Parts: sequence; structure tokens; C-alpha cells
Amino acid sequence: MKDCISREQALELLKKYNKDPFHIQHALTVEGVMKWYAEELGYEEDAEYWGIVGLLHDIDFELYPDAHCIKAPELLREGGVGEDMIHAVCSHGYELTVDVKPEHEMEKVLYAVDELTGLIWAAALIRPSKSVQDMELKSLKKKYKSAGFAAGCSREVIERGAQMMGCELDELLQNTIYAMRSCESEIQAYMEA
Repeated sequence: MKDCISREQALELLKKYNKDPFHIQHALTVEGVMKWYAEELGYEEDAEYWGIVGLLHDIDFELYPDAHCIKAPELLREGGVGEDMIHAVCSHGYELTVDVKPEHEMEKVLYAVDELTGLIWAAALIRPSKSVQDMELKSLKKKYKSAGFAAGCSREVIERGAQMMGCELDELLQNTIYAMRSCESEIQAYMEA
């Protein structure tokens, strides 16, 4: 991976344009999930980079929801982010808001997990534990199949993401639960601080 700003710089940049705790938590979740996938897929040396892409992926969404992934390059360039990372961030809007196709495996993972982490988090919030730690694939699949549940999380995008990654939907769902388990307590502690 090419030029990369530090994680601290990325977090400050994110917070410059995002104040809503929901958006901060989502960014931190996608960061943790991306790092988990980097390690699982053999990109350990790039895990920090993958995480920063996850952290910044929705940088423009809170202030510019109608220009999502369109306004991002400007904000990221102003923050000193390199073009390779800008491409990666924008690729998760492929065929939704932009024509930036996910090419690298990392970009395909981001495309697949962005919507999915939102759906898993929504499913976790209605559990007695309010956690992914005790979530099982079977219960997530029930929620996934219910079109009215977390209706804003596009199943079509999640399924297209699984295809891009070359994996079955169940594998993507299960692995993303594992990934979210790996970072949940750290994110919770950050959000409470």
C-alpha cells in the first residue's frame, strides 16, 4: 500500500466532518472489521492501512449525504490522504453514487462489509445482551431475510459484495460477526469515554 496518514490523523479528519455518535461508531466498527479481514486474508502488514480506509469510508456522509463518495475525494485530499486511499474509500459507492470499481481485495471487503456491519449492529441492539458476542449466524440470517428489518441496509449490496469477494453469503455473515466481536469492547469503551 502507498502513502498513508496515521490512524490518529485519520480519526481527527473523520471527527472534523462527523459529530454524530452513530457515524463515529460505524466508522470505528468498519475500521475494526477491515483490520480483522486484513489479518484473516493474509494482509497483516497492511492491516493498519485497511483499518484507516474503513475509518474514513463515510467521511462525507454526515454533511453531504446526497454527494456520498462524490465529496469524499476533496475532503480526503485536504486532509493529506493519498490517491490510492481515496480510490479505496470511493469504491464502496460503486454503482450507487460513483463509478469507482472495487479492484483490490481490500476494496471488495469494504464494499461487502459496510452495509453488513450496520445490519449486524441493528440485530445486536435488539438482543438482550445488546452485543455481537453471543450472536449466532442462525439468528442473524432470520433478521437478514426479514426485508423490513434494518431496511436501509441493502441486501443487494451485501450479496454483490460476497460475490466480489468470491465467498458464500453465509461465510461473509459469519466472518463479519467474528470481526465485529474482535473490536466491540474497544469501540464501546471509546464511545463511553
